[in-house]
Amino acid sequence: MNKHSGAYLPQLRFGDGYTVILRVGGSSPALKPVEDFVQQTFSDSILKEKHHNTLQYQLPYTQGALASIFSQFTSNQHRLGVEDYSVSQTTLDQVFVNFARHQHGEDDSQSYSNPVDITDELPLRSLQNP
Repeated sequence: MNKHSGAYLPQLRFGDGYTVILRVGGSSPALKPVEDFVQQTFSDSILKEKHHNTLQYQLPYTQGALASIFSQFTSNQHRLGVEDYSVSQTTLDQVFVNFARHQHGEDDSQSYSNPVDITDELPLRSLQNP
């Protein structure tokens, strides 16, 4: 099945698992080592969001998963430069957003690809002395 057809669902059932949010420190945070660590340590993890210094993952529920998540992040927190992290059960809001995204077959990179018509806009003039 194809994930773009809306028929493909990730290995995780909606709402079945944990949301992990990691905040990486530094003025130019190194996210790649953290991403590599999460992928190697939790192979079933799904990167849901990535911002300047924040990564959000969805991890599946398995027996002992919560203890493993805390153990791994606590042991490697300083080495990876993770300032703080949180672990929570997937919320109903997250379930709804994931479900809606898959129903419409949205690809995150293509979600807002509508071009903006700027043909009728005027250029800004400087506010300094005319």
